[in-house]
Amino acid sequence: MPNDQLTRQDVLDFVEDNNVKFVRFAFTDIFGAQKNIAVLAGDLPRAIEEGVCFDGSAVPGFLHVEESDLVLRPDLSTLTILPWRPAEGGVMQFFCDIERPDGAPFGGNCRGFLRRTAQRLRRLGLVCNVGAECEFYLFETDERGRPTRTPIDHGGYFDVYPLDAGENIRRDICLTLEQMGLAPQHSHHESGCGQNEIDFHYASPLKTADHIMMFKQTARAIAGRSGLYASFMPKPLADQAGSGLHINISLYRDGHNLFEGDIAPDSAAGSFMAGVLAHSRELAAFTSPLPNSYLRLGCNEAPRFVSWSRQNRSQLVRIPAARGDSCRMELRSPDPACNPYLAIGLILAAGLDGVEQRLTLPAPVDRNLFALQEGEAAGLAPLPAGLEEAVAVAQASPFLHKVLPEELAGRYYEEQLRRCAELRAAADPAEYERARWFGVL
Repeated sequence: MPNDQLTRQDVLDFVEDNNVKFVRFAFTDIFGAQKNIAVLAGDLPRAIEEGVCFDGSAVPGFLHVEESDLVLRPDLSTLTILPWRPAEGGVMQFFCDIERPDGAPFGGNCRGFLRRTAQRLRRLGLVCNVGAECEFYLFETDERGRPTRTPIDHGGYFDVYPLDAGENIRRDICLTLEQMGLAPQHSHHESGCGQNEIDFHYASPLKTADHIMMFKQTARAIAGRSGLYASFMPKPLADQAGSGLHINISLYRDGHNLFEGDIAPDSAAGSFMAGVLAHSRELAAFTSPLPNSYLRLGCNEAPRFVSWSRQNRSQLVRIPAARGDSCRMELRSPDPACNPYLAIGLILAAGLDGVEQRLTLPAPVDRNLFALQEGEAAGLAPLPAGLEEAVAVAQASPFLHKVLPEELAGRYYEEQLRRCAELRAAADPAEYERARWFGVL
């Protein structure tokens, strides 16, 4: 029942009409891990009015124990029933913003960061739509329900049954999402064994980030119901393709899609793309947030260099062949381990910086960058080769220092460097990474 105009009474009537007994107040930590607290339906009026207080020091990257209280404020427009939960005594969910007890903004509220960035675009007369293409793997589980590293099939790109053993799971995921008011557009088997992709119709930046979080939650629930595990790890199998989260962006001014037709280098669309390209190395710590993320980049249609072109899937940014409202730019570096609120917010902020600085879009690179010979990459800046390099680039970025809350950025980088140190110290880094992240993402 997503509706931007829902009132408190609309929500309470919906709860009664649908026999809802539990209401989840969902949010993400700064790294994109979903968290929630459940409220009994009888306590919902007070929870909507006053918010739900929780211990911010217990959430990674939020607060220290001596200043620990935070408050969840539900976004009523995100109301949805969770269809995989029991129909009798149903479960409903909101996505929430986070604030301090006195109502002051909380720097770790990444949802609020994305909202503010989209508002900055609108103040320039630009309306932004965002779509997402999310890849993931389906793995078998063992007798105790724990994920194995055995993919459910050995299918490839666009294969069908029996090579594609995930078609019924994808169908169930899409139907469940549709039942929840989301808008899946395409679904298919991807190139890796057991790898799948589900794409979404365009929506506002905030709605798309909410949809990504809801999609991951739904995919895990539907897969688990069938004795499978849905993995959003960027590179779960060394010999198979990595999973991306391609972000598609269209810009409108006075109802006109600025990515339609030719893109002048000094136009608003050209400057927006130039900003994304100019800051892409700085964004890597957020769009590719794990050490494992960098095993994906540079192969299997994942970009390695900072460049753009039309249609060319070896590029960081490409302009797909499309018409009308489907005209857009596609950023191919993000992966599904990212925090979508931070990643999309920073991508838009980079584009906005390009517009404000009137950056000029460089010439396209119309080559297959996966087939470069030695020395042919001269003049092309590479994306960071690993997470430590990405963090160093981000820490040195005046742009990120300007747009990100300092407290959030500091804690984010600190945690990423800690992860890198743990990986370096592991006796078997590959096994450590699988043990640390494979059953989590």
